[in-house]
Amino acid sequence: MSANDRARADAVYDALLARAGEQWVQPRVERVGRILELLDDPQRTYRVVHITGTNGKTSTARIIESLIRAHGLRTGLFTSPHLTRFTERILIDGEPIADAAIADAWDEIEPFVGIVDAELEARGDARLTFFELLTVLAFVACADAPVDVLVLEVGMGGSWDSTNTADGDVAVLTPIDIDHVSRLGSTVEEIAEVKAGIIKDGASVVSAVQRPEAEAVIRRVAAQRNATVAFEGQDFALVDDRLAVGGQLISVKGLAGSYDEEYLPLYGRHQGQNAAVAIAAVEALIGAGSQAIASGVLTDGLQQATSPGRLQLVGIEPTVVVDAAHNPHGARALAAALKESFDFDEWGVVLGVLDDKDAAGIVAALAPVAAHVFATAPSSDRASDADRLADIAEAAGLRVTVHSGVYDAAEAARAWAQEAPRRAVAIAGSVVLAGEAVLLAQEEEWKPVSGA
Repeated sequence: MSANDRARADAVYDALLARAGEQWVQPRVERVGRILELLDDPQRTYRVVHITGTNGKTSTARIIESLIRAHGLRTGLFTSPHLTRFTERILIDGEPIADAAIADAWDEIEPFVGIVDAELEARGDARLTFFELLTVLAFVACADAPVDVLVLEVGMGGSWDSTNTADGDVAVLTPIDIDHVSRLGSTVEEIAEVKAGIIKDGASVVSAVQRPEAEAVIRRVAAQRNATVAFEGQDFALVDDRLAVGGQLISVKGLAGSYDEEYLPLYGRHQGQNAAVAIAAVEALIGAGSQAIASGVLTDGLQQATSPGRLQLVGIEPTVVVDAAHNPHGARALAAALKESFDFDEWGVVLGVLDDKDAAGIVAALAPVAAHVFATAPSSDRASDADRLADIAEAAGLRVTVHSGVYDAAEAARAWAQEAPRRAVAIAGSVVLAGEAVLLAQEEEWKPVSGA
């Protein structure tokens, strides 16, 4: 990577940041469709696995990508948000896209951006946004690579998300819960309706276990689209999961085969469930659900799977894990994993959330495992006030201290953990906070390089 390539890539990110922000969302998928049409629809040059849901999307997407790549296919992966640098959002063959490649893709689309912006402004509509253009960049970059399969995570919702301009051969739905109420709806049924919008005609649908009202919506939409549908717990399942060094051994009954005691280097039963969904999705893609994944291929794919910022071990002596849990569902999964996958008596929780999140719900989910909350705020203009977060934690009966940022909070938490045996630290509540913690851990060398 040359300094010039990095400068070009950073200039692309600056151009995106000058647009309406990532949280600016309108049901206007046809605008992205317009610029893709001018670019000759790059998103139709490869097969697509499209993923939506409330929690587990990124981890499931990363496992799917790793399994597909283990088949010898060239892969693209588009996820959001990023932890440390925006090029993490677009992976080519498992690695963040090269700076030169993202800059070249921007050079391709930039002339058409002006055309579509002018069309939108002529009819009183807003210009293309950060996420709309990032989606187009991903599609173009993956076509240029070129990839055989793109694993595509929605930004928000499904039906009107920018990514829904692609036609998913397989539609994957992770657990659906209440989130983004102002945009997606106030009930699980309403949210499921939006998310089921990624199901395309004749597609294969693979779903995690869902609440009955969400399952009913998914089955109805799949029937309307003449799509096949498979549900975890009914058509495939995580049969067993056992702790192992650095992760777990999982046994999965797939759509076409059974896979026993496969090593998954990720912590938490919920990651085992994500892996079961991923296996079924790949069976649906590669063999239309009727062909088992070859043993060696499955082993390689699972063992190479990573999920940065999701129960990621970033420190030892004391143990520190980072998790992006940013809603009650994710926080409940984190609390369960801390109990199941680690052997500590007390957890100090460095907690920072964004102001549009259910802070009280997150605190309630973490309360059973949090011996001490170190309240802070992510470096974001959307961050919730640390004092307000501390008040919520105190009202839940937790011991709390307030800290000005992740550095001070983590330093205090690690010192607390070293004061007594069998203590550890979890940093959670926001993807932004998780990204800051991962960088801090690297800079401060909380974990020896040889053990990274």
